[in-house]
Amino acid sequence: MKRQGKKKSLGKKIGIGLVVVLILLIGSVGIYLKFATYQATDEAQKISQTAQNEGSYTLYASENDESVGVIFYPGALVAPESYSLWATQVAKAGYDVYVMHPTFNLAVLSPNIADKVSEDQPDRKFVLAGHSLGGVMASRYAKNNLAQVAGMLFLASYPDEKGSLKETDLPVLSITATNDGVLNWDNYERAKQYLPKAADYLSIDGGNHAGFGSYGAQKGDKEATISNAEQQEEIGDAISQWLGTIE
Repeated sequence: MKRQGKKKSLGKKIGIGLVVVLILLIGSVGIYLKFATYQATDEAQKISQTAQNEGSYTLYASENDESVGVIFYPGALVAPESYSLWATQVAKAGYDVYVMHPTFNLAVLSPNIADKVSEDQPDRKFVLAGHSLGGVMASRYAKNNLAQVAGMLFLASYPDEKGSLKETDLPVLSITATNDGVLNWDNYERAKQYLPKAADYLSIDGGNHAGFGSYGAQKGDKEATISNAEQQEEIGDAISQWLGTIE
């Protein structure tokens, strides 16, 4: 009986030890990802503070709550505040923009985070959108929630087979930039098979990958030949005009 008691005690200690190790491991990963995240520029951070932080997302609210809304998935390890410049511009044009806050700034860890918005507004249509990896995850969500999706917007991004929209009649806008050194252009071209034939494509001359947000230089990217402010304005204009065609 004493041996069994010792075995149970040892097993309990091992179990507690494993839990502690797991907690420390998760904490360490979280700290690493926090420091690895591309932070918003001072200007973008300041503008984001004028929006409504709802925990799971930041709302850049328009004055027209009956228009189609935009649910946006940030790029991998990019702070959500980084998209405040063009989001504010789109909101001023009359469209709510919900910039989501995925776990550890990785949309792949929060693939259904758009539920935080759509469940609160079940009768409203939304355009799903995303930058880079965020666009991949947003298109997967769109495919699985077509009844509430009005369109799909890709910023330096493309769908994979799991997010294929080729069998739908959804309006799609894909925006790229000529100096993008991060986007895998071969994969981008191949992924067109997963988009509707009527998809629209737009290229920003002189823009780069990081220029789809405002967070400084990104590893592997090419240098832009236009300013971040110029690229942000072109993005905001393009999105606003496109949204006006799908209402």
